[in-house]
Amino acid sequence: MIIGILTAIGLVCGLVIFFVYLKVPQKVKGLEKTEKINSILPGLNCGACGYAGCFGYAQAVAKDAGLILTTPCSMVLQDPERLEQLEKVLGITLDVSEMSKKAVVRCTGNSEVVCSYSGALTCKGAALLLSGYKKCPYACLGLNDCVEVCPHNAISIDPEKDIAIVDAGKCTGCGLCVTECPQGIIELVPTGTKIAFLCSYKPLKNIPGRERCDFGCTHCRKCFKACEYEAIEWNKETALPEFNQEKCTLCLKCVEECPQNTLADFTRAGKEAEPAAV
Repeated sequence: MIIGILTAIGLVCGLVIFFVYLKVPQKVKGLEKTEKINSILPGLNCGACGYAGCFGYAQAVAKDAGLILTTPCSMVLQDPERLEQLEKVLGITLDVSEMSKKAVVRCTGNSEVVCSYSGALTCKGAALLLSGYKKCPYACLGLNDCVEVCPHNAISIDPEKDIAIVDAGKCTGCGLCVTECPQGIIELVPTGTKIAFLCSYKPLKNIPGRERCDFGCTHCRKCFKACEYEAIEWNKETALPEFNQEKCTLCLKCVEECPQNTLADFTRAGKEAEPAAV
């Protein structure tokens, strides 16, 4: 009797499942495209794109294909085959030269140490103490946080300047170092960038007892005045120069005029962005 009842219940449940299978769509709307995009992505789930893994990024791109242009996956940009597959799925043409980016550390180094720090030997730990133990509150602390997260060994610490430096030849522009830096001084710039600005000091956000280091931008505007091609704009809010790379002719007059050497020729392939010799 019990066996018969259980058998009947099993048959009823089986029929219900069968009819539900016939009636319910097999694919959630939009999921098929998401799955195709996800299959093309590297599957590292590094989070450099700002999303919770490759699947989350694939969902966002499936809804807005334009996202791939502003927040590209650096690993896909390095793989022509994956890039071609992604172009087919999205129905767009992707220009690697315009999408590819490199990391730049906006600090020239050698900022004076103003207090003793004996906490955890990480930038995040040191930054909790009034943005670090150096004279400039925007200084690179050089405690390897960015070095540790770089998957391509593109970042190292300069022992003389005590700052992180990026080997542009190895950097893929994944952006992991950008999110890891507690000082917010690492930025991704287009690979085609001609002039890089290597200072992050903002005079409008002073911290009591802290000031610009002796090697930082003095906001003298000499670079702005020296440019004959209107390739430099002066941001009044931050009191820092901004560069229009399309207008820049790489004449290097701005580099020559900068008294602090906070400008760099970024076109030297395979070399980190350092102040050009003048």
